[in-house]
Amino acid sequence: MAALAYRFVGGPFITRINRDLLRTIRESKPEIVFFDKPIHFTPETIRAIKKTGALTVSYVQDNPFGPRHDPCWRQFLRIYRLFDLHCLFRNSDITRYTGFGIPWIKIMLSFEPSIHFPAPASWSDDDRSRQVSYVGSPLEDRPQFLRRLAEEQHISLQIAGPRWQKFFSPEILARYVTDGYLSDSEYRRAIWKSKVNLAFVTHQNEEDIGHKSVEIAACAGFLLAVRSEGHSACFEEDKEAVFFSSLEECADKARFYLNRPDLREAVGRRARQRAVASGYDNDTQLARILNRLDGKEESAS
Repeated sequence: MAALAYRFVGGPFITRINRDLLRTIRESKPEIVFFDKPIHFTPETIRAIKKTGALTVSYVQDNPFGPRHDPCWRQFLRIYRLFDLHCLFRNSDITRYTGFGIPWIKIMLSFEPSIHFPAPASWSDDDRSRQVSYVGSPLEDRPQFLRRLAEEQHISLQIAGPRWQKFFSPEILARYVTDGYLSDSEYRRAIWKSKVNLAFVTHQNEEDIGHKSVEIAACAGFLLAVRSEGHSACFEEDKEAVFFSSLEECADKARFYLNRPDLREAVGRRARQRAVASGYDNDTQLARILNRLDGKEESAS
């Protein structure tokens, strides 16, 4: 039912969730209503909230206007022009929303300090049982890339994440996929236990940076990420993260750093320092949003 509600955003579920939200708004009288991926709310609901004097914020990490054409955005496309502020994560959205003439702030995919933090000081390379690791979904060409990395380049690989059974045979699944979806402490521990943590960007989502890249850095993990403008802007190459542009470069760098735990430790430590010092955490990004609403940060529209 949850999957159907996601794909077909209409019917009694929509009526109920809108009614419940408006009742909550009337009872709690908030100054700001923060919508995280608002795909279930109607124009009438957003207008009713605005009539109470509350400011409305749209926070959407995915891309309603990208080439993927996910079916869940029907309601969002009816309401997006009504919000008082949109939180944008990708450079392509800046041009898009500026053309729409609606207010926005550019923020970044961020980490949660209570979840994403380094391993204990007693942790050593002996505790890292995963050689090269990917934690995530089988999006775009990742199943083919990772299988080639393991089978053509002979890299010891472990995968965790949902839906891999749709792309790998039972034999291949058993060979490489160790876990399903990991969250919170399990996800953090998988990063800690990995000598090399892989990260990608989702091109059909027009991503500039992978969200997991920030989380890996916050955990002081060694990050080996696909080279992109966003990754290069957030982390200094070969100092705070290591990047690749091809299968062969990924394999070569994985081999090199697997044999250099001292360099991996140093890169991970500097990545963590960069993530904290540059404010890549949720609290800093939320403060920027609130400051924008208060007029303390330069506006954009």
